[in-house]
Amino acid sequence: MVRAGITAARLTEAAAAMADEAGLEKVTLSALARHFGVKDASLYSHVRNLRDLHVRIALLASEEMTGRIAAAVAGRSGKEALVAFADAYRDFALERPGRYAATQLQLAPEEVADSVGFRRSVELTYGMLRAYGLAEPDLTDAGRLLRSTFHGYVHLELSGGFGHTRPVRESWARSLDALHLVLTNWPSRPDGSNR
Repeated sequence: MVRAGITAARLTEAAAAMADEAGLEKVTLSALARHFGVKDASLYSHVRNLRDLHVRIALLASEEMTGRIAAAVAGRSGKEALVAFADAYRDFALERPGRYAATQLQLAPEEVADSVGFRRSVELTYGMLRAYGLAEPDLTDAGRLLRSTFHGYVHLELSGGFGHTRPVRESWARSLDALHLVLTNWPSRPDGSNR
């Protein structure tokens, strides 16, 4: 156990690792204090409370996940970018389940105001969708479709919700084929206007 050199960054990294191993719900200040070999009160000079710690994990995870997605989609567009984006998203969720869970927390605007990761995530999503010829409000609608599809899929996969013998990876690839088809043929708005 390490006692010296505790910082908010080290606490956040240790908490994120703990979340990946045991689940985000198991990350407590007491568990973290035990990990560092200190009393709970020692942590309060670095984090305000458990919510603050969870927000810090979410911000760290968002930056890591967005970094992976950005590297995956660089120089790509259309279906190639969609698949790279989706695969990087899914891989991160499967490899870092506790961190991924933290990215799904509902955060207040002031909690993410300075977050490069959250802002860049939106920019990457919209950039990819613009290659399909989408503009607002369709960008937001399509972004929500992608997020709910990706999240629903990985949530079910992480919880063992796919019991059929067909390989999950093959179903994932077909789902991305379907999403590409939907994005390519995005419907006109109810008022009859085009994209």
